[in-house]
Amino acid sequence: MDDRSPLDRKLQVLREVPLFSDLDDRSLEAISVLAREVELPADQILMLEGEPGDAFYVIVDGTVRIERGGRTIRSMMAGGFLGEIALLDHRARTATAICVTDCRLLALQHHEFDRLVDTFPAVHRRVRAAIARRAAGTGGDSVV
Repeated sequence: MDDRSPLDRKLQVLREVPLFSDLDDRSLEAISVLAREVELPADQILMLEGEPGDAFYVIVDGTVRIERGGRTIRSMMAGGFLGEIALLDHRARTATAICVTDCRLLALQHHEFDRLVDTFPAVHRRVRAAIARRAAGTGGDSVV
């Protein structure tokens, strides 16, 4: 049994996510207040291509498959994040995301994500860099 508080567990998770890896404890605490933990079963659809974007997700445990036009374009695992494009660019989801395994995620709703990137410019830069890398590495296949 884990004797740590829910906040302590969430902080530990955030410390292990590359996106937040160099933030200090105070910053991580601020993010942990914004983020909520979500557990989803295998085969659960996390988001649908073409739908409005309402949340940003960081994968804590599990594997998520990303599809565009019914074709798998990548799989993402712990430490990966998705949902940022629709929120940053205020457009529909660019892909569908499906849990391949049981997944545990941290979720930030649109207004919380806006606060995150406004408050932490380094996180905003990393998210934008990840979008650029995904686009360059897959011929324009940025993720949701």
